[in-house]
Amino acid sequence: MTATAKFWDGIAEKYAKSPIRDIESYEHTLQRTVSYLKQTDQVLELGCGTGRTALRLSGHADTITASDVSPGMLAVGRRLAQEEQIENVVFVEADANRPPNWAYDVVMAFNLLHLIRDLEATLAGVHEVLKPGGLFISKTPCLAQGGLGFKFGLLKLLLPIMQLLGKAPFVSQFDIKTLETAIEKAGFEIIESGNFPAKPPSRFLVARKL
Repeated sequence: MTATAKFWDGIAEKYAKSPIRDIESYEHTLQRTVSYLKQTDQVLELGCGTGRTALRLSGHADTITASDVSPGMLAVGRRLAQEEQIENVVFVEADANRPPNWAYDVVMAFNLLHLIRDLEATLAGVHEVLKPGGLFISKTPCLAQGGLGFKFGLLKLLLPIMQLLGKAPFVSQFDIKTLETAIEKAGFEIIESGNFPAKPPSRFLVARKL
């Protein structure tokens, strides 16, 4: 088991019980995502965590493959799916750099890309498994954008110490332009963008495979 998987395994149950911090931004993200989904879509979510989002979106697609590197997170997701009697969400253990080998209409990655060590490889993998003209829908905290305020500035200073103590995962800090450039270089055209929330900016992007 990798250190990343071990970290997320260790907090899976606590994470599942934690309320969504910004419910308004979360619901708006779901609303915008739903507007792009079709009932016939085969969807892949990378870094699904406990599957909360995949389960919420399950009624808007044919099937959703919810993937994550953490067996502990996936176990919670399977339990929730069973409790909610949702049968079209399949939970699969997979690294974001090596997505399940299938052809998808939509790939989603919410609050994930800043936790990836090799963003270029992940985006290449997304491009590979998407059907021609398929959509990549993501939302990513851009922690190098600036103007984060005192609280988040302090967290950034403490992050290396927390990581050494095993209390925080790897976190990549980039700005919006860097993120969007990487996605475009990977062979995508950005067709929608927005910040939900605006501060610190969590960049919502919809990109079409070229």
